[in-house]
Amino acid sequence: MTSEITLFVNPTAGRGRGAHAAQPAASALRDAGFSVRTVLGEDADDALRRAREAVDAGTGALIAVGGDGMASLALQAVAGTTTPLAVVAVGTGNDFARALGLPIRDPAAAGRLAARALKEGHVRDIDLGRADERWFGSVLASGFDSRVNDRGNRMRWGGRFKYDLAILAELAAFKPIPYRIRLGGGAVQEVEATLIAVGNGSTYGGGMRICADAVMDDGLFDVTVVGDCSRATLLKVFPKVYKGTHLSHPAVTVHRVSSIELVAAGVTAYADGEPLGALPLTATCVPGAVRVLCPVN
Repeated sequence: MTSEITLFVNPTAGRGRGAHAAQPAASALRDAGFSVRTVLGEDADDALRRAREAVDAGTGALIAVGGDGMASLALQAVAGTTTPLAVVAVGTGNDFARALGLPIRDPAAAGRLAARALKEGHVRDIDLGRADERWFGSVLASGFDSRVNDRGNRMRWGGRFKYDLAILAELAAFKPIPYRIRLGGGAVQEVEATLIAVGNGSTYGGGMRICADAVMDDGLFDVTVVGDCSRATLLKVFPKVYKGTHLSHPAVTVHRVSSIELVAAGVTAYADGEPLGALPLTATCVPGAVRVLCPVN
């Protein structure tokens, strides 16, 4: 293992927390004897190119500093390689780091954890999802939730409440979505659904346990299908997602599969909170696709 590691930093994450988080994380790593190199990039494409160059050059680890968007970008650089990934989670959602039991908004603790894991060899191989050449670690969303994302991203007002406003607007316009899905190698099914979430991890949206029982190293997705339900039912069921108790509702079904094909008109898919593009798409669970630095018990 090389003693040089790479900090992959999003300076704008969490309303500027990314830039502030890099220094205590780097200090913790240097105190542990590591040489730290920082990668920024002029934009996402440039940052990813630089991260891939660091991986190709043999960096001892890639440590993403930011939120789920930065973790997702880092996955594109390290997936399928032997380079381990750590996350200094200082974004808004932090679902990928949360699923791995990593510190949230404590960059010094995250840096110390990464250093100890590197020294003691605490590395975990986990699965990733792959859809349209894009890797994802947490949840691929489609349907009502992705339409809320679409609307919220278009809004230029509302501040931190804009996604709450987007939920209300989407509820007012809500209609069930006709999907065609193929689970694993099975037959195509036609279903009317409110949303379909494909979980490698269990949460999205900053802790919403949409795929509550998903396990990140079992080689399978947990696919949560919220069926055709009224606005009143949706309003009743949706708050339960924070505890994962929505899974017991009759309108909700869960499938465990290694792949899924999704087809629906006018629906954008999001993975790890980032837009993937319009359906149709096929998502596949790739076992052991990335090595992550994990907490030491």
